[in-house]
Order: sequence, then C-alpha cells, then structure tokens
Amino acid sequence: MDGTATGATGPVLILLGPPGAGKGTQARRLQEAFGLVQLSTGDMLRAAVAEGTEAGRAAKAVMDAGDLVSDEIVTAILAERLDAPDCAQGAILDGFPRTTPQAEALDRLLAERGRGLAAAISLEVDDAAMVDRIAGRFTCAGCGEGYHDSAKRPAVADTCDRCGGTEFTRRADDRAETVAARLEAYHRETAPLAAHYDAQGKLERIDAMGEIDRIAADLAAIVQRAQA
Repeated sequence: MDGTATGATGPVLILLGPPGAGKGTQARRLQEAFGLVQLSTGDMLRAAVAEGTEAGRAAKAVMDAGDLVSDEIVTAILAERLDAPDCAQGAILDGFPRTTPQAEALDRLLAERGRGLAAAISLEVDDAAMVDRIAGRFTCAGCGEGYHDSAKRPAVADTCDRCGGTEFTRRADDRAETVAARLEAYHRETAPLAAHYDAQGKLERIDAMGEIDRIAADLAAIVQRAQA
C-alpha cells in the first residue's frame, strides 16, 4: 500500500487489558453491534501468510527461519488489513499495540491514512481476581466464543450459544502459576500505553470486573460517541 488516505471514515479503537480481561469477547460484541471489524494480531498474521500478501511473505520468511516477527512487519500487516474495504466502517484492535514503540508506529500508520484514533479503551481489572477468572474460562472449538465455569456458562449445557458446537477447549497455560507471570508482563510492557494515550486525550477507562452486559453497554457508549 502507498500509505495514502483510503477514504475510510469509520472509527478505529483499541482495546487494552491484561489476559482474561475480556477483550476478545467484547470486541466480538462491538463487531456485531456496530459493524466494526475485530482485528486480532494473531489472526491477521496467519491470514496474511496464508494469502501470500507482501507483508505476509515477509512474515513467513522470518518465521521459517525461527525468528520472531518484527514490529515493522506486524505494522505492515495491520496496514494492509486496515486498507481492506471491510474496514472502511471502522475497526477495533485486539492485541495491538502491546508496547509504546508499536503505539507510536500505529500513530504514524493512521496519520498517513488520514484516520485518527477514536479511543484507546482500557479494561480495568483486579489482578487477584483475574487468577480465578482465567482458570475457569473455556472456548468453543468451533467459533471461538468464550465461556466461564461460573460467570458465563452456555444456556444449554455443553452446547455453544453462538454456533451450536459441542466441543470446547481450555488453554494449557490458564493455570494460576502462569497467570501471575502473564499479568506481570502486561503491567511491565503494555500498561504504559495508558500514559501514551492519556497524553493524547484518547484514553477511556472501563471497570471490567462487573457483568459482561454492563461492560458491553459502557463500550457501546464510547463507540456511539466516536461515531457521532
């Protein structure tokens, strides 16, 4: 892409929050309610490699060599994705940026396309409570809808509310001893993004320890303001 404005007018938002804060669940809700495209870093990377885009080929070469994909390549993949027609109505970023250098790269990417960031939404959680939340979560193997042993069980036992699938998975690293390390990494590397976006007047904070529907309503209000 040449980096020129694409004519897209929809808002671009970022969801910030540690593992288990509910970013994926809430991003899917926003996608369904407002037509925003959920852009997950991992999904974008896999799709770019599979489709053989310019950035995808660069990423594949790096991964085939056993190296980590650079911020530059990830940003290029995001640029390709944002320029796609389905993102014209807006996008919500889930999992990017993770660091201040990535945030600065995103600022430049959006500026080149004449698209400003509508908001960076921080899902605020209590670290101690996150251990119980993460240890109890499981996911539909078919569509990826998230559930929890106590907070969000399927309406019909062992059947996904969204797609009707009957197979569910749990992440191997959703154990108490690994959750603490992941939270520590988040606070060290990603939480400083709050200061970056607060300085721009773009930071919105939401209490993410309450009911899923209430959190979704708070997020919807932010999106509605961005679309006004």
